[in-house]
Amino acid sequence: MPRFVDTHCHLAMKDFSEDLPEVMDRAAEAGVERILVVGSDEAGSIDAFGLVKRSGAGRLFTAVGIHPHESSSASSGIPGTVAEMVRDPKVVAVGETGLDFFYDHSPRDVQERVFSEHVALARKVKKPLVVHVRDAYGEALKILRREKADECGGVIHCFSGSLEDAIAAIDMGFFISFAGPLTYPGNGPLRETAAVLPLERLLCETDAPYLSPQPKRGRRNEPANVAYVYQTLAQIRGLTLEVCAANISLNASRLFRWGAE
Repeated sequence: MPRFVDTHCHLAMKDFSEDLPEVMDRAAEAGVERILVVGSDEAGSIDAFGLVKRSGAGRLFTAVGIHPHESSSASSGIPGTVAEMVRDPKVVAVGETGLDFFYDHSPRDVQERVFSEHVALARKVKKPLVVHVRDAYGEALKILRREKADECGGVIHCFSGSLEDAIAAIDMGFFISFAGPLTYPGNGPLRETAAVLPLERLLCETDAPYLSPQPKRGRRNEPANVAYVYQTLAQIRGLTLEVCAANISLNASRLFRWGAE
């Protein structure tokens, strides 16, 4: 049975408050060995950190930070609680951070300043970034270059940009992660990009509870569904599912340094 990793989800959100044990059981049955639980604001990062710390060793890890939607909540700087949590060994990345110019839930100048502060924090603690980008690839890549993000690296999660955007990020030492949208019938250009990027720079995720893959669209997403993303990527690349999963697991271990079994 192939073994998977889900490199981005939000298990600490209220969407999972009533059936998290069952969600975790289904993930295990599907072969999901490691899960990155990501925070999106101060409170969410505290919840994600607490969930992962309670889980014990081996399976769950976390990233803490401020999502661009919530940048206004950190307009005076990254909260001290986040800056402190990021030093814990169970916190393997800084984020999710970045830019979202599609919704503009926070002013763009605030998003850019808070994003820059996350890059500085990641460089300081020597941990990778988890970066969200929507309708702002040019601006995000500019900030990553200016702030020397190549010194910490990271992942562009739920990638939705062009081949050129992906190559530019890879050139700075970043990984490219694909989620449920890779499986959508209308996303041919995204699959074309996934087909030609270096395999050693690719990751797979769910972004649960969001972005359920095609066979589960219209329902809450969960880590067990990451298998559908792997299946699509394997088909695109002409690989067996086992070989695809083994490579992605190795990539995740290289980035997050959480080890491989």
